[in-house]
Amino acid sequence: MKLQIISTSNPGIIADKDVFDTFSGRVAGVCYMAGSFEDLMNEDIEKTRRRVTQTKGSGHHSVYDHEYISVYFTDIPKIVAMVINNEKMYTTSEKSARYTKMKLSGIEQELYDKWLNIFVEKITQKYGENKPFFNEKRILKLAQENARYLISIFTPTSMVYTTSYRQWNYLYTFVCKYLEKQNCTPFEDKLKESLKEFKDMLHDAFPYIDKALCTNEKNRGLSLLSNRSDYVEYYGDVYTSKYSASFAELAQAQRHRTLDYTITGIEYGKYYVPPIIADDSSLKNAWMSDMDRLKDNYPQGMLIDIVERGTYEKFVEKMKERKCTYAQLEINQVTSRQANRYYEKLAESGHALASDMKKYLLGSRCTFADYKCLT
Repeated sequence: MKLQIISTSNPGIIADKDVFDTFSGRVAGVCYMAGSFEDLMNEDIEKTRRRVTQTKGSGHHSVYDHEYISVYFTDIPKIVAMVINNEKMYTTSEKSARYTKMKLSGIEQELYDKWLNIFVEKITQKYGENKPFFNEKRILKLAQENARYLISIFTPTSMVYTTSYRQWNYLYTFVCKYLEKQNCTPFEDKLKESLKEFKDMLHDAFPYIDKALCTNEKNRGLSLLSNRSDYVEYYGDVYTSKYSASFAELAQAQRHRTLDYTITGIEYGKYYVPPIIADDSSLKNAWMSDMDRLKDNYPQGMLIDIVERGTYEKFVEKMKERKCTYAQLEINQVTSRQANRYYEKLAESGHALASDMKKYLLGSRCTFADYKCLT
């Protein structure tokens, strides 16, 4: 696992930590300044430094969100990317196993190649005559999308991750807290190994970790990983939805950063079965058997228990993104099931939003009256 700082606030400029502290210290003065912003920018540096000490010590850390740092990670495990992708606020650009043929090793490579060829053959048989939509390139992409369910969530990937000076320190703190967790499951023990490497990398190679920003008075932790099991479903102006899906589906869902996601359990021995092989008992059994061979590596197709929470309006936005043939099929299906359940519960309770939700149940997003397709 390696990191490379590629930008700080302005592309191509790598600012020192002292520059961030000075700017944030001066911005903090806006809240009670007697003069102008220019006065703050030109004030005596010692006055600024006193304000830096005061804001860090008092927990007034929001002023350290004004500066952003972009990091390019290589060989970062997919699950670590998912862990940090679940925190707010951030922007990420990650290598996609949907659009690229993966280079793996050992049995994982063998099974990936085996099933990639099977999926190409099955998709071509079923849809190959439907041209130009199902051309060779699109068939290969869909085959890769299905074959990647075999890939371990600990498989290294690469990504650019951007967040604020403060949030980098909070991420570091949350990871440190998780590493103190006792009585772990085998999955948690494996995850802790990767998170420890991530933590050590930040400590040794990231010059923006500041002890004063790592205090964690609110006792926050990594939001993706929950110790709770008492979530209750609810559908109204806000909602809590519980469902089973794969790690791969969750990684797609996390792109909806206005929604909250939590893993509450792993369904060992249960795996997502791509619909293209679901009706072929021989292939389905072979798929489950091959998945089981990889279970100790936690393939992306392993099913997990997920809790999703948000507002009604943000769920509508999710439907406008995911109810589409261009979206990952599994998240399309999950979103459709959620929408039907949301409507049923709204109708049962006589909620005024039921009539609004009903108009989104006709089909894909292209049937929505308030959506304009740009594809």
